[in-house]
Amino acid sequence: MFNFSDNDMFARRCVWVNGPVIVGAGPSGLAVGACLKEQGVPCVILERSDCIASLWQKRTYDRLKLHLPKQFCQLPKFPFPEHYPEYPSKRQFIEYLESYARKFDLSPQFNECVQSAKYDEFCRLWRVKTVSADGVEVEYICQWLVVATGENAERVVPEIDGLKEFGGEVIHACDYKSGEKFRGKKVVVVGCGNSGMEVSLDLCNHDAQPSMVCRSAVHILPREIFGKSTFELAMLLMTWLPLWLVDKILLILTWFILGDIEKYGLKRPTTGPLQLKNSQGKTPVLDIGALEKIRAGKVKVVAGIKKFSCGTVELVTGEKLEVDSVVLATGYCSNVPSWLQESEFFSKNGYPKAQFPNNWKGKSGLYAVGFTKRGLAGASADAIRIAKDIGKVHKEDLKQKKQKVPTHRRCISTF
Repeated sequence: MFNFSDNDMFARRCVWVNGPVIVGAGPSGLAVGACLKEQGVPCVILERSDCIASLWQKRTYDRLKLHLPKQFCQLPKFPFPEHYPEYPSKRQFIEYLESYARKFDLSPQFNECVQSAKYDEFCRLWRVKTVSADGVEVEYICQWLVVATGENAERVVPEIDGLKEFGGEVIHACDYKSGEKFRGKKVVVVGCGNSGMEVSLDLCNHDAQPSMVCRSAVHILPREIFGKSTFELAMLLMTWLPLWLVDKILLILTWFILGDIEKYGLKRPTTGPLQLKNSQGKTPVLDIGALEKIRAGKVKVVAGIKKFSCGTVELVTGEKLEVDSVVLATGYCSNVPSWLQESEFFSKNGYPKAQFPNNWKGKSGLYAVGFTKRGLAGASADAIRIAKDIGKVHKEDLKQKKQKVPTHRRCISTF
Protein backbone atom coordinates (compact mmCIF):
# COMPACT_ATOMS: atom_id res chain seq x y z
CA MET A 1 0.00 0.00 0.00
CA PHE A 2 1.48 3.34 -1.03
CA ASN A 3 0.40 6.79 0.10
CA PHE A 4 0.37 9.27 -2.76
CA SER A 5 -0.52 12.46 -0.89
CA ASP A 6 0.55 13.10 2.68
CA ASN A 7 0.43 16.89 2.36
CA ASP A 8 -2.59 19.06 3.09
CA MET A 9 -3.13 20.32 -0.44
CA PHE A 10 -5.90 17.79 -1.03
CA ALA A 11 -9.17 17.64 0.91
CA ARG A 12 -9.18 13.85 0.73
CA ARG A 13 -6.07 11.73 1.26
CA CYS A 14 -5.51 9.35 -1.65
CA VAL A 15 -4.04 5.87 -1.20
CA TRP A 16 -3.01 3.41 -3.90
CA VAL A 17 -3.51 -0.24 -2.89
CA ASN A 18 -1.29 -2.74 -4.66
CA GLY A 19 -3.96 -5.43 -4.31
CA PRO A 20 -7.67 -5.62 -3.49
CA VAL A 21 -9.66 -3.54 -1.04
CA ILE A 22 -11.91 -5.73 1.10
CA VAL A 23 -14.93 -4.02 2.62
CA GLY A 24 -15.84 -5.72 5.89
CA ALA A 25 -13.77 -7.42 8.61
CA GLY A 26 -16.24 -10.13 9.54
CA PRO A 27 -15.53 -13.83 8.99
CA SER A 28 -15.97 -13.42 5.22
CA GLY A 29 -13.53 -10.53 4.90
CA LEU A 30 -10.97 -12.22 7.14
CA ALA A 31 -11.23 -15.43 5.11
CA VAL A 32 -10.51 -13.58 1.85
CA GLY A 33 -7.63 -11.70 3.46
CA ALA A 34 -6.07 -14.93 4.73
CA CYS A 35 -6.41 -16.70 1.39
CA LEU A 36 -4.89 -13.71 -0.40
CA LYS A 37 -1.93 -13.78 2.00
CA GLU A 38 -1.40 -17.42 1.03
CA GLN A 39 -1.34 -16.29 -2.61
CA GLY A 40 1.20 -13.55 -1.82
CA VAL A 41 -1.31 -10.79 -2.60
CA PRO A 42 -1.39 -7.72 -0.32
CA CYS A 43 -4.75 -6.23 0.59
CA VAL A 44 -6.47 -3.59 2.69
CA ILE A 45 -9.47 -4.54 4.85
CA LEU A 46 -11.80 -1.68 5.70
CA GLU A 47 -14.08 -1.99 8.74
CA ARG A 48 -16.58 0.62 9.94
CA SER A 49 -16.53 -0.70 13.53
CA ASP A 50 -13.63 -0.77 15.99
CA CYS A 51 -13.17 -4.54 15.97
CA ILE A 52 -13.33 -7.61 13.77
CA ALA A 53 -16.61 -9.53 13.53
CA SER A 54 -18.61 -6.64 15.00
CA LEU A 55 -21.89 -8.49 14.42
CA TRP A 56 -20.70 -11.29 16.71
CA GLN A 57 -19.03 -9.03 19.23
CA LYS A 58 -21.64 -6.29 19.55
CA ARG A 59 -24.95 -7.42 18.08
CA THR A 60 -25.59 -10.92 19.40
CA TYR A 61 -27.13 -12.26 22.61
CA ASP A 62 -25.02 -13.77 25.34
CA ARG A 63 -26.22 -17.39 25.11
CA LEU A 64 -25.55 -17.66 21.36
CA LYS A 65 -23.66 -20.68 20.08
CA LEU A 66 -22.88 -21.85 16.57
CA HIS A 67 -25.93 -23.69 15.29
CA LEU A 68 -23.82 -26.09 13.22
CA PRO A 69 -20.90 -28.31 14.29
CA LYS A 70 -17.56 -26.52 14.27
CA GLN A 71 -16.18 -28.45 11.28
CA PHE A 72 -18.80 -26.77 9.08
CA CYS A 73 -17.99 -23.29 10.42
CA GLN A 74 -14.20 -23.11 10.29
CA LEU A 75 -12.49 -20.66 7.97
CA PRO A 76 -9.95 -21.72 5.32
CA LYS A 77 -6.61 -23.12 6.42
CA PHE A 78 -7.33 -22.88 10.16
CA PRO A 79 -9.40 -25.49 12.03
CA PHE A 80 -11.00 -24.86 15.41
CA PRO A 81 -8.96 -25.96 18.45
CA GLU A 82 -9.58 -29.61 19.29
CA HIS A 83 -10.65 -28.78 22.85
CA TYR A 84 -13.53 -26.60 21.61
CA PRO A 85 -16.96 -28.23 21.97
CA GLU A 86 -18.89 -29.35 18.92
CA TYR A 87 -20.97 -26.17 19.07
CA PRO A 88 -18.62 -23.35 20.15
CA SER A 89 -20.01 -20.47 22.19
CA LYS A 90 -20.10 -16.87 21.06
CA ARG A 91 -16.98 -16.08 23.11
CA GLN A 92 -15.10 -19.08 21.73
CA PHE A 93 -15.97 -18.16 18.15
CA ILE A 94 -14.77 -14.59 18.66
CA GLU A 95 -11.51 -15.92 20.15
CA TYR A 96 -11.15 -18.21 17.13
CA LEU A 97 -11.57 -15.25 14.75
CA GLU A 98 -9.07 -13.17 16.70
CA SER A 99 -6.59 -16.05 16.51
CA TYR A 100 -7.30 -16.32 12.78
CA ALA A 101 -6.47 -12.64 12.26
CA ARG A 102 -3.22 -13.02 14.21
CA LYS A 103 -2.29 -16.22 12.38
CA PHE A 104 -2.47 -14.54 8.99
CA ASP A 105 -1.29 -11.12 10.19
CA LEU A 106 -4.51 -9.36 9.20
CA SER A 107 -4.75 -5.77 10.41
CA PRO A 108 -7.99 -4.13 9.24
CA GLN A 109 -8.37 -0.38 9.03
CA PHE A 110 -10.89 0.08 11.83
CA ASN A 111 -13.41 2.93 12.18
CA GLU A 112 -13.38 3.58 8.44
CA CYS A 113 -16.85 3.65 6.99
CA VAL A 114 -17.12 3.29 3.22
CA GLN A 115 -19.18 6.13 1.81
CA SER A 116 -19.00 5.08 -1.82
CA ALA A 117 -17.23 2.71 -4.17
CA LYS A 118 -17.25 3.27 -7.92
CA TYR A 119 -15.40 1.83 -10.89
CA ASP A 120 -13.59 4.49 -12.93
CA GLU A 121 -13.90 3.44 -16.57
CA PHE A 122 -11.18 5.87 -17.69
CA CYS A 123 -8.57 4.65 -15.22
CA ARG A 124 -9.91 1.07 -15.08
CA LEU A 125 -9.63 1.19 -11.30
CA TRP A 126 -11.94 1.21 -8.28
CA ARG A 127 -12.27 4.33 -6.16
CA VAL A 128 -13.35 3.62 -2.60
CA LYS A 129 -14.11 6.67 -0.46
CA THR A 130 -14.18 6.35 3.31
CA VAL A 131 -14.63 8.58 6.33
CA SER A 132 -13.23 7.80 9.77
CA ALA A 133 -14.90 8.28 13.14
CA ASP A 134 -13.04 11.59 13.56
CA GLY A 135 -14.04 12.84 10.12
CA VAL A 136 -10.85 12.07 8.17
CA GLU A 137 -11.64 11.27 4.53
CA VAL A 138 -9.58 8.82 2.50
CA GLU A 139 -9.90 7.55 -1.07
CA TYR A 140 -8.46 4.13 -1.84
CA ILE A 141 -7.53 3.35 -5.44
CA CYS A 142 -7.37 -0.33 -6.34
CA GLN A 143 -7.66 -2.86 -9.16
CA TRP A 144 -9.96 -5.23 -7.26
CA LEU A 145 -12.85 -4.66 -4.85
CA VAL A 146 -14.15 -7.43 -2.58
CA VAL A 147 -17.56 -6.83 -1.00
CA ALA A 148 -17.55 -8.69 2.33
CA THR A 149 -20.21 -6.78 4.25
CA GLY A 150 -22.45 -9.85 4.10
CA GLU A 151 -26.13 -10.61 4.45
CA ASN A 152 -26.50 -9.20 7.98
CA ALA A 153 -25.08 -5.70 7.74
CA GLU A 154 -28.18 -3.80 8.87
CA ARG A 155 -31.13 -4.67 11.08
CA VAL A 156 -34.59 -4.95 9.54
CA VAL A 157 -37.25 -3.03 11.47
CA PRO A 158 -40.72 -3.55 10.03
CA GLU A 159 -43.36 -0.84 10.04
CA ILE A 160 -46.12 -2.01 12.38
CA ASP A 161 -49.17 0.12 12.95
CA GLY A 162 -49.07 1.84 16.33
CA LEU A 163 -45.59 0.66 17.34
CA LYS A 164 -44.44 4.23 18.02
CA GLU A 165 -47.38 4.73 20.36
CA PHE A 166 -46.75 1.47 22.25
CA GLY A 167 -44.98 3.22 25.14
CA GLY A 168 -42.96 0.25 26.39
CA GLU A 169 -39.42 -0.82 25.51
CA VAL A 170 -38.92 -1.85 21.89
CA ILE A 171 -35.57 -3.32 20.84
CA HIS A 172 -34.22 -5.28 17.90
CA ALA A 173 -32.75 -8.71 18.57
CA CYS A 174 -29.30 -7.28 17.77
CA ASP A 175 -29.58 -5.19 20.98
CA TYR A 176 -30.86 -8.08 23.09
CA LYS A 177 -28.21 -9.55 25.40
CA SER A 178 -30.02 -11.50 28.11
CA GLY A 179 -33.47 -12.07 29.52
CA GLU A 180 -32.35 -10.93 32.98
CA LYS A 181 -33.69 -7.39 32.54
CA PHE A 182 -37.06 -8.78 31.41
CA ARG A 183 -37.61 -10.97 34.47
CA GLY A 184 -41.32 -11.05 35.35
CA LYS A 185 -42.31 -9.03 32.27
CA LYS A 186 -44.65 -9.86 29.42
CA VAL A 187 -42.63 -9.74 26.21
CA VAL A 188 -43.73 -10.07 22.60
CA VAL A 189 -41.04 -11.55 20.34
CA VAL A 190 -41.78 -10.65 16.73
CA GLY A 191 -40.35 -13.41 14.53
CA CYS A 192 -40.02 -17.18 14.79
CA GLY A 193 -36.70 -17.89 13.10
CA ASN A 194 -33.62 -19.12 14.94
CA SER A 195 -33.18 -15.77 16.72
CA GLY A 196 -36.86 -15.50 17.67
CA MET A 197 -36.91 -19.04 19.02
CA GLU A 198 -33.71 -18.64 21.01
CA VAL A 199 -34.68 -15.23 22.43
CA SER A 200 -38.03 -16.70 23.51
CA LEU A 201 -36.22 -19.61 25.17
CA ASP A 202 -33.82 -17.26 26.95
CA LEU A 203 -36.68 -15.06 28.17
CA CYS A 204 -38.45 -18.11 29.50
CA ASN A 205 -35.30 -19.26 31.32
CA HIS A 206 -35.19 -15.84 33.03
CA ASP A 207 -38.79 -16.10 34.23
CA ALA A 208 -40.23 -13.69 31.69
CA GLN A 209 -43.52 -14.41 29.91
CA PRO A 210 -42.78 -14.47 26.18
CA SER A 211 -45.34 -14.55 23.37
CA MET A 212 -43.75 -15.37 20.01
CA VAL A 213 -45.34 -14.03 16.84
CA CYS A 214 -45.40 -16.68 14.13
CA ARG A 215 -46.96 -15.05 11.10
CA SER A 216 -45.70 -17.40 8.38
CA ALA A 217 -44.87 -21.09 8.00
CA VAL A 218 -41.53 -22.26 9.37
CA HIS A 219 -39.52 -25.49 9.33
CA ILE A 220 -38.39 -26.59 12.79
CA LEU A 221 -35.90 -29.46 12.87
CA PRO A 222 -34.10 -31.08 15.80
CA ARG A 223 -30.50 -29.92 16.02
CA GLU A 224 -29.44 -33.56 16.14
CA ILE A 225 -30.95 -36.82 14.86
CA PHE A 226 -29.79 -40.09 16.43
CA GLY A 227 -26.84 -38.27 18.01
CA LYS A 228 -25.63 -36.80 14.72
CA SER A 229 -25.97 -33.18 13.59
CA THR A 230 -29.07 -32.79 11.41
CA PHE A 231 -27.04 -30.69 8.99
CA GLU A 232 -24.27 -33.30 8.84
CA LEU A 233 -26.83 -36.04 8.25
CA ALA A 234 -28.43 -34.02 5.45
CA MET A 235 -25.06 -33.45 3.76
CA LEU A 236 -24.30 -37.18 4.01
CA LEU A 237 -27.65 -38.18 2.52
CA MET A 238 -27.28 -35.69 -0.33
CA THR A 239 -24.16 -37.49 -1.56
CA TRP A 240 -26.38 -40.47 -2.41
CA LEU A 241 -29.94 -39.18 -2.77
CA PRO A 242 -31.75 -36.35 -4.58
CA LEU A 243 -32.59 -33.26 -2.55
CA TRP A 244 -36.36 -33.84 -2.57
CA LEU A 245 -35.91 -37.30 -1.09
CA VAL A 246 -33.53 -36.04 1.59
CA ASP A 247 -36.19 -33.46 2.51
CA LYS A 248 -38.77 -36.24 2.86
CA ILE A 249 -36.48 -38.29 5.08
CA LEU A 250 -35.66 -35.30 7.30
CA LEU A 251 -39.33 -34.43 7.75
CA ILE A 252 -40.29 -38.01 8.60
CA LEU A 253 -37.49 -38.27 11.17
CA THR A 254 -38.42 -34.84 12.55
CA TRP A 255 -42.04 -35.93 12.98
CA PHE A 256 -40.93 -38.97 14.98
CA ILE A 257 -38.67 -36.84 17.21
CA LEU A 258 -40.65 -33.62 17.61
CA GLY A 259 -44.15 -34.84 16.86
CA ASP A 260 -46.93 -32.72 15.35
CA ILE A 261 -45.94 -29.08 15.91
CA GLU A 262 -48.83 -27.55 13.96
CA LYS A 263 -51.15 -28.00 16.93
CA TYR A 264 -49.02 -25.40 18.72
CA GLY A 265 -49.55 -22.83 15.97
CA LEU A 266 -46.35 -23.63 14.08
CA LYS A 267 -47.24 -24.36 10.48
CA ARG A 268 -44.77 -26.08 8.17
CA PRO A 269 -44.12 -24.79 4.62
CA THR A 270 -45.21 -27.03 1.74
CA THR A 271 -41.69 -26.86 0.31
CA GLY A 272 -39.07 -29.03 2.03
CA PRO A 273 -36.45 -27.41 4.31
CA LEU A 274 -33.45 -27.92 2.03
CA GLN A 275 -35.33 -26.93 -1.11
CA LEU A 276 -36.60 -23.81 0.64
CA LYS A 277 -33.08 -22.95 1.75
CA ASN A 278 -31.71 -23.40 -1.77
CA SER A 279 -34.50 -21.52 -3.54
CA GLN A 280 -35.29 -18.71 -1.11
CA GLY A 281 -32.43 -18.72 1.37
CA LYS A 282 -34.78 -19.36 4.32
CA THR A 283 -32.92 -21.24 7.03
CA PRO A 284 -34.82 -23.88 9.00
CA VAL A 285 -34.95 -23.47 12.76
CA LEU A 286 -32.74 -25.93 14.63
CA ASP A 287 -34.48 -26.51 17.94
CA ILE A 288 -32.34 -26.33 21.08
CA GLY A 289 -35.10 -26.30 23.67
CA ALA A 290 -37.69 -23.70 22.67
CA LEU A 291 -40.16 -26.32 21.45
CA GLU A 292 -40.22 -27.95 24.88
CA LYS A 293 -41.16 -24.59 26.42
CA ILE A 294 -43.88 -24.13 23.77
CA ARG A 295 -45.34 -27.55 24.56
CA ALA A 296 -45.32 -26.70 28.28
CA GLY A 297 -47.17 -23.45 27.59
CA LYS A 298 -44.30 -21.32 28.88
CA VAL A 299 -43.79 -19.75 25.44
CA LYS A 300 -47.05 -18.74 23.79
CA VAL A 301 -47.22 -18.86 20.00
CA VAL A 302 -49.49 -16.14 18.58
CA ALA A 303 -50.67 -15.08 15.13
CA GLY A 304 -49.57 -11.99 13.22
CA ILE A 305 -49.85 -8.51 14.68
CA LYS A 306 -52.57 -6.14 13.52
CA LYS A 307 -51.51 -3.10 15.54
CA PHE A 308 -50.01 -1.81 18.75
CA SER A 309 -51.51 0.66 21.17
CA CYS A 310 -50.37 1.90 24.59
CA GLY A 311 -49.20 -1.21 26.46
CA THR A 312 -51.24 -3.50 24.22
CA VAL A 313 -50.85 -5.52 21.02
CA GLU A 314 -53.82 -6.57 18.91
CA LEU A 315 -53.42 -9.71 16.83
CA VAL A 316 -54.95 -10.41 13.43
CA THR A 317 -57.28 -12.86 15.19
CA GLY A 318 -58.73 -10.00 17.22
CA GLU A 319 -57.10 -11.15 20.47
CA LYS A 320 -55.48 -8.40 22.57
CA LEU A 321 -52.44 -8.94 24.79
CA GLU A 322 -51.09 -6.70 27.53
CA VAL A 323 -47.38 -6.31 26.91
CA ASP A 324 -44.45 -4.69 28.72
CA SER A 325 -41.75 -5.00 26.07
CA VAL A 326 -41.19 -5.95 22.42
CA VAL A 327 -38.19 -7.72 20.86
CA LEU A 328 -38.02 -7.52 17.08
CA ALA A 329 -36.39 -10.74 15.85
CA THR A 330 -37.06 -9.58 12.32
CA GLY A 331 -33.69 -10.27 10.76
CA TYR A 332 -31.09 -8.35 8.82
CA CYS A 333 -30.35 -7.17 5.31
CA SER A 334 -27.46 -6.18 3.07
CA ASN A 335 -26.30 -2.55 3.01
CA VAL A 336 -24.46 -2.77 -0.33
CA PRO A 337 -26.87 -0.49 -2.27
CA SER A 338 -26.14 2.36 0.15
CA TRP A 339 -22.49 2.63 -0.88
CA LEU A 340 -21.65 0.55 -3.98
CA GLN A 341 -22.35 2.49 -7.15
CA GLU A 342 -22.88 -0.50 -9.41
CA SER A 343 -26.03 -2.16 -10.71
CA GLU A 344 -24.91 -4.92 -13.11
CA PHE A 345 -23.65 -7.46 -10.57
CA PHE A 346 -25.62 -6.51 -7.44
CA SER A 347 -29.40 -6.16 -7.37
CA LYS A 348 -31.37 -3.49 -5.51
CA ASN A 349 -31.76 -5.78 -2.48
CA GLY A 350 -27.99 -5.87 -2.02
CA TYR A 351 -27.42 -9.44 -3.20
CA PRO A 352 -25.63 -10.62 -6.35
CA LYS A 353 -28.05 -11.15 -9.23
CA ALA A 354 -26.46 -14.45 -10.23
CA GLN A 355 -27.40 -17.58 -8.34
CA PHE A 356 -25.05 -19.86 -6.40
CA PRO A 357 -22.42 -21.04 -7.31
CA ASN A 358 -21.86 -18.19 -9.80
CA ASN A 359 -22.48 -15.22 -7.52
CA TRP A 360 -18.94 -14.58 -6.29
CA LYS A 361 -17.44 -12.77 -9.29
CA GLY A 362 -18.58 -9.75 -11.27
CA LYS A 363 -16.83 -7.67 -13.90
CA SER A 364 -13.95 -5.21 -13.66
CA GLY A 365 -12.41 -6.83 -10.60
CA LEU A 366 -15.56 -6.87 -8.45
CA TYR A 367 -16.12 -9.80 -6.08
CA ALA A 368 -18.66 -10.79 -3.43
CA VAL A 369 -18.08 -13.07 -0.44
CA GLY A 370 -20.63 -14.23 2.10
CA PHE A 371 -23.75 -13.76 -0.02
CA THR A 372 -24.46 -17.41 -0.82
CA LYS A 373 -27.00 -17.88 2.02
CA ARG A 374 -24.95 -20.94 2.91
CA GLY A 375 -23.35 -19.72 6.11
CA LEU A 376 -19.69 -19.80 6.97
CA ALA A 377 -19.00 -22.80 4.73
CA GLY A 378 -20.32 -20.86 1.74
CA ALA A 379 -18.22 -17.81 2.67
CA SER A 380 -15.10 -19.94 2.98
CA ALA A 381 -15.67 -21.47 -0.45
CA ASP A 382 -16.13 -17.98 -1.91
CA ALA A 383 -12.93 -16.76 -0.26
CA ILE A 384 -10.84 -19.56 -1.74
CA ARG A 385 -12.21 -18.94 -5.25
CA ILE A 386 -11.70 -15.19 -5.03
CA ALA A 387 -8.12 -15.43 -3.76
CA LYS A 388 -7.15 -17.90 -6.46
CA ASP A 389 -8.70 -15.72 -9.15
CA ILE A 390 -7.01 -12.52 -7.98
CA GLY A 391 -3.76 -14.34 -7.26
CA LYS A 392 -3.53 -15.59 -10.83
CA VAL A 393 -3.94 -12.09 -12.27
CA HIS A 394 -1.64 -10.56 -9.66
CA LYS A 395 1.18 -12.93 -10.58
CA GLU A 396 0.77 -12.10 -14.25
CA ASP A 397 0.83 -8.39 -13.41
CA LEU A 398 4.04 -8.81 -11.45
CA LYS A 399 5.69 -10.57 -14.37
CA GLN A 400 4.69 -7.86 -16.82
CA LYS A 401 5.24 -5.02 -14.31
CA LYS A 402 1.87 -3.48 -15.11
CA GLN A 403 1.64 -1.80 -11.71
CA LYS A 404 3.61 1.14 -13.09
CA VAL A 405 1.33 1.89 -16.04
CA PRO A 406 1.32 5.73 -16.44
CA THR A 407 -2.50 5.93 -16.57
CA HIS A 408 -2.60 4.84 -12.92
CA ARG A 409 -0.41 7.74 -11.88
CA ARG A 410 -2.34 10.19 -14.06
CA CYS A 411 -5.60 9.11 -12.45
CA ILE A 412 -4.30 9.59 -8.93
CA SER A 413 -2.64 12.92 -9.63
CA THR A 414 -6.00 14.51 -10.44
CA PHE A 415 -7.12 14.46 -6.81
